[in-house]
Amino acid sequence: MQSNIDKHLQELSKDEKAYKKLKELFNEVEEEKEKYQQHLNLLESAIQNDYDSILITELDLEKPGPKIVYVNDGFCKMTGYSREEVIGKTPRILQGPKTDRAILDKLKRKLREGQAFFGQAINYRKDGTEFVNQWDIHPLTDSEGKLTHWVSYQHDITERKRAEKVLVDTNVEFDDLHEESKRTVIDVDEQGNIVMANKSFRELVNYDKDELKQIKVWELFPKKYRTSLQNRFENDFDLKNFDAQEFKGIIKHKNGVPIQIKGKTEILELKDQDLIRAEIENISLQKRIMDTLKKRNQNFMNVFEKASEFNYRVTIENGKPVMEYVSEDFPEMTGISPEKVRQPGGLKELVHDDDYDKVIDHFQKILKGNQSTCEYRIRSKEGDYVDIIDYGKPRSDEDDNVICATGAISIKVTADPV
Repeated sequence: MQSNIDKHLQELSKDEKAYKKLKELFNEVEEEKEKYQQHLNLLESAIQNDYDSILITELDLEKPGPKIVYVNDGFCKMTGYSREEVIGKTPRILQGPKTDRAILDKLKRKLREGQAFFGQAINYRKDGTEFVNQWDIHPLTDSEGKLTHWVSYQHDITERKRAEKVLVDTNVEFDDLHEESKRTVIDVDEQGNIVMANKSFRELVNYDKDELKQIKVWELFPKKYRTSLQNRFENDFDLKNFDAQEFKGIIKHKNGVPIQIKGKTEILELKDQDLIRAEIENISLQKRIMDTLKKRNQNFMNVFEKASEFNYRVTIENGKPVMEYVSEDFPEMTGISPEKVRQPGGLKELVHDDDYDKVIDHFQKILKGNQSTCEYRIRSKEGDYVDIIDYGKPRSDEDDNVICATGAISIKVTADPV
């Protein structure tokens, strides 16, 4: 090859002196080229552990650009294309049906602004097989700082994404783990088929795995929701409409009982298909708990408001609970005047010595903002002690500051021995 080059140089030279000068210049260019090639090889070697391929394109993003001007061996190995097949083409040759258009639009917008871009999308090899391509794209500038090209460092992350998916599914299916057992999860494909439902979801609707695989997801919903959801899958399907969505609705238990739910969705990108994952909360269960608490509180209030022996109001004076008020039935039952019980130490006159500390704790609990029930003994008009039940609750001002304890006292009724 060198002899052919020398022959051409001699043909282009008018004499021996011109030939020597031309050859000298040619050798300098060759040396410079070799130096740049070595530099490029060093750069490729430095990043080969992080990226599988390198691709450089022209600056113009509009069709027919950006044309590819360079690819390394890693690109050819990753995609199956030779250099000759891609030089002069655009990176669009890697795109296909599942390549996310939204990601490409975002990429184009960033590059138009002269910014770097990091992202990933499904690409296609020469043989048509899919892979998940992660890009790290940066602008290249000349010595004057002017943008001239784009360089894309690329990495095939298909196996990593698949491993992440396996890990997610494994975590969901380990229902005996305390943390995961609280999650209620269902995976649905683009046709509405139920691909996976974890134990918590199956228990929620009372269907087993095989039964769920025989129905569409919208069949779990009452007619009010079913038609709309079915239409979203069969007539107006767009996977992006299911990504990061929050929802509320009703699903049906196998026996027909409605269950109120809320949840959120995400998209799982798998090798062969994309799935919609919904994580669900049982609102009906939450409401039953709240209703039970309200009922319990109402029962307390009913007891409080029923006919009692007497009512009272307690405040704090000098750090100690004091009877500020007692109803008119108080002296009739206890034989103690209201004035006397309202004085400091009046509680000592009313409450049995063995129960006094317990009663003080009872009032202090109420004055801290809590309802309280306490059984103790108080003096009767006859001079002995009777067992009573004290139902107490706090009273607050407009700023929710507790100002006193109010309560109702009833004689404890016990069954006579047989």
